[in-house]
Amino acid sequence: MRQLSEHDAAYIYSDRAHANSNVTLLHIYDQSTAPGRKVRFKQIMAHVESRLGRLPILRRKILRVPMDLDYPYWIEDEGFNIEYHVRHIALPKPGDWRQFCIQAARIHARTLDLQRPLWEMYVIEGLDSFRDLPLGSFAVLLKIHHAAIDVAHGNEITTLLHDISPSARPPAPPQPWFPESAPGNLALLVRAGFNFATFPLRMARPLARNWISLKSTLKTLVGEFIGRPHEFPMTRFNTVVSPHRVFETRRFALNEFKAIRGLAAGATVNDVVLAVCAGGLRRYLDLQRELPDDSLVAAAPIAVRGAREPKAEATYAWVRVTLATADPDPVRRLVAIQTATSSSSVMAQAVSARELTRLANYAPSAAIAVTSKMLRSASAVLGDWTPLANCAISNVPGPQMPLYLQGARLTYLSAILPISDGMGLVFSVTSYNDMIAISFTACYEQLPDPEVFAQCLRDSFQEYLALLHPATRHKPRPSAANTMRRKVAAAMARAPGRKTPARTAGARAPRRKTRARAAAAA
Repeated sequence: MRQLSEHDAAYIYSDRAHANSNVTLLHIYDQSTAPGRKVRFKQIMAHVESRLGRLPILRRKILRVPMDLDYPYWIEDEGFNIEYHVRHIALPKPGDWRQFCIQAARIHARTLDLQRPLWEMYVIEGLDSFRDLPLGSFAVLLKIHHAAIDVAHGNEITTLLHDISPSARPPAPPQPWFPESAPGNLALLVRAGFNFATFPLRMARPLARNWISLKSTLKTLVGEFIGRPHEFPMTRFNTVVSPHRVFETRRFALNEFKAIRGLAAGATVNDVVLAVCAGGLRRYLDLQRELPDDSLVAAAPIAVRGAREPKAEATYAWVRVTLATADPDPVRRLVAIQTATSSSSVMAQAVSARELTRLANYAPSAAIAVTSKMLRSASAVLGDWTPLANCAISNVPGPQMPLYLQGARLTYLSAILPISDGMGLVFSVTSYNDMIAISFTACYEQLPDPEVFAQCLRDSFQEYLALLHPATRHKPRPSAANTMRRKVAAAMARAPGRKTPARTAGARAPRRKTRARAAAAA
């Protein structure tokens, strides 16, 4: 039995019927590399069952303390059944990419049963019309609760499922497993009382050791909650979300992102990713005639290291970063993002958030109501509060070598991340085998045309790529904008009951420029 940390418990407490904390990892395989050029479902199930001992969390479920007087516990599920968690489905004909994205979004949106271990795996066949992927590919979707696995370390599960060689060995027989009995309510209450009584002693040591950091943390906390957060324009993605999700993705070569870094001195691959996402968001809102005059802001992870341990492994903290969407020039936008991510003020916010994460490990469960709102990638619109940012952009690192599942080669890796009220758009950026996949999860009512948004991302990337090849700069541009506007209009017509985003209390609504106003200004 192991108690949840305050951060993991926050995801359990914050689950709602229309906004859960599920994370879905998507894997697509080429089974032509497998022995006999075929991988069967029973092989995958036996493979997973043989490796459950490597990740005990997959056989544990949540046990909550009566009246939530303390953080919940992970206990072993005495009725664990692998056949409940590993499932087999197929896409109907023609089995194209759009069908796959719709099915993946539906699976992701469904809540997990808190009475069972918090994960499900879907083996999906029928992927017969995928562009740039081999015929006969199959997918594995692993949906797991954010409390059970940190998305920043999602590659641990990816490594667990895969081998580095196509030579697949027969799965070993599962090791004997004898679950522990769950404690009763009286034992849980006694533990809760002990934890409450010893809270001052457990808090004294980190306070004495991190007094300077604590002052910075408190300053950040006051600025986030008591003071007024930095204002930024509201968009359609900063309203209440529905229970329905959309998902799309585009893949790019990592070498091309590295080449684009040269457009701005000191830029990193992460800066280029932010710039591409910013350009796609700008294009889409412009097509909707909803592009604000002021620049949008993203919540993004920044790598930080302690001053006393500069060579230690970096940790990540969420900070606000401007996306410079008010600037139509892509190079100036990239320079602005690089300047923002490397500024001392942003790094100070990152260090404060990191120290708050460490200190919160000693906080009682009542502190979750405050700290989780700042540490989470999304915050709810409540009264006069504004969302944390316009969107979130998260890195989900993956392995940089080919991986295999029962001999089938992994060709695609991506992730679907949770969204919440006030934060209806989240990007996940995954890297695998010299490729980068930029995916996004959104609310269906806020983004009924995900294929149009995905094309905006592609166009944003191509805009930067064209700057590396001057010969292609002056070629006549096709009338893609008019085609895209027609797609948007058709998608809007197909979305019954779609609501126009209302102005959020305490936040500025985006100002729109019409052609008539532009002509009058001229």
